[in-house]
Amino acid sequence: MTRVGTLVRRNFEPLILSIQVLVDLLVVVLACVTAWALREALLPGTARIDASNDLATYREIFSITAAVCLLCFHWFGMYSPIKSLLNVEEFKAVAKSSVTAFLVVLALIVLLKGSMAEATEESTGIFRYLLSLHHAIDLSQSPDQYSRVVLSLAFVFILMFTMVSRFISFKVIQGLHRKGIGNRNVAVIGEGPTGQSLQRKFLLVPTLGLNFVGFIGADKSRVGTMIERSRVLGTTDDLEHILGLHKISEVFVALPEAPEEEVMGLVMQLEQLGVNYHVVPRFYHLMSYNVRIENLDSIPLISRPERRVSLLGSLVKRCLDLCVASTVLLFGAAFFLISAILIKRESKGPVFFRQTRVGRDGKAFQLFKFRTMHHAHCGDEVAPRNEYDPRVTRVGRFLRRYSLDELPNFLNVLRGEMSVVGPRPEMPFIVDTYNSADQERLRAKPGVTGLWQISYARTQSIHENLDYDLYYIENQSLLLDLVIIALTGFAVAKGTGAY
Repeated sequence: MTRVGTLVRRNFEPLILSIQVLVDLLVVVLACVTAWALREALLPGTARIDASNDLATYREIFSITAAVCLLCFHWFGMYSPIKSLLNVEEFKAVAKSSVTAFLVVLALIVLLKGSMAEATEESTGIFRYLLSLHHAIDLSQSPDQYSRVVLSLAFVFILMFTMVSRFISFKVIQGLHRKGIGNRNVAVIGEGPTGQSLQRKFLLVPTLGLNFVGFIGADKSRVGTMIERSRVLGTTDDLEHILGLHKISEVFVALPEAPEEEVMGLVMQLEQLGVNYHVVPRFYHLMSYNVRIENLDSIPLISRPERRVSLLGSLVKRCLDLCVASTVLLFGAAFFLISAILIKRESKGPVFFRQTRVGRDGKAFQLFKFRTMHHAHCGDEVAPRNEYDPRVTRVGRFLRRYSLDELPNFLNVLRGEMSVVGPRPEMPFIVDTYNSADQERLRAKPGVTGLWQISYARTQSIHENLDYDLYYIENQSLLLDLVIIALTGFAVAKGTGAY
């Protein structure tokens, strides 16, 4: 059993990747069969033109669909061991892969149509050899026998089932990493502010699969001292010994302000030791944006592409905001009324809590929320950290637990002051302390939900985790908004609210 456990730990990523490919294959096949079964239930054989259109008829096209889907999954990076922030890029890749696979399969149905080869049997020259190849791979069934409803439903189910499957896989892998299975020992060279930022990320998100062992510095006097919850293991002079002693397989070089010669020397040393390494670059804050790498002869240049807000993108986002806000307020009208009655019964004061927040381009607006605290304690005080805070009412505890106190935010959405998805709006006195990098989050309209709200960092202050907002601003799209809305639904259902 110990041998098997050791083998799994050493080959965790290849093993997980192999299982993931198999699961994806089964999910695609299940989606295709479900599509066929649903059409059978809705349109039985007697109602169809071709009653022989049974499951065996679709065996070839479903096999091609499975192969094309797996290739598209690979093409769009769904089998990469490197995960994006909260894995949102993987969910976007599922949508892109499904649409691409649908178009490819439609094209193959036309190209592999057997009748085309039969009609040109008398051809000569190189086309004759192409016909032989066509005969070898063409479909035995005529495309006319395939139901367009079945094929369309198949890809709808592939999108839905793969989304759910990937979400479950993500949670399973997270659970394994929490138990220490498949984790890699990592160390950070550099105990400065950048190194400490990496340390906080490792400790905040244990599901990354990175077991942070400690720091490696340059000052011998600091060896053995603690930096927050981690120890300085030694200096770079003892790098080989430290890596071997602690079985470190990955190193993060966090010395963005060090001379280039020093960083390159460490990189060469890590290359010789055969250790995987990552270097935090100089001006790494700039690299958090979408940048373009250009070359002037042999000199690489970093530049930011021109930032333009697409008129179509803005229109689509506003339509999504209006649709979601109207739906929530319409179907939640009864809940609004019941909440208002309970809030008024339990404590004196208004139903809504209003507070000045800063929106896009620094414009202030009044944020609406259900009041969850006793009226005397409402204001710009420190927010409650747990449900036992005496300032919070009994109704407020329930509302905050499921983030229901934020439903009136949709009134702000209708008024155009907020969006459904975006950076969380901050209070003016915090915005006054923003530096130039922090000001970037004011480029987008604030949102009811966002990446920070569904992350592990939601227990920390918003202004200490601006990287989530910057990531969203640089990568915002309709598809990303839909992914965040879906993940927010899971978070609310689990009850991971304001506490």
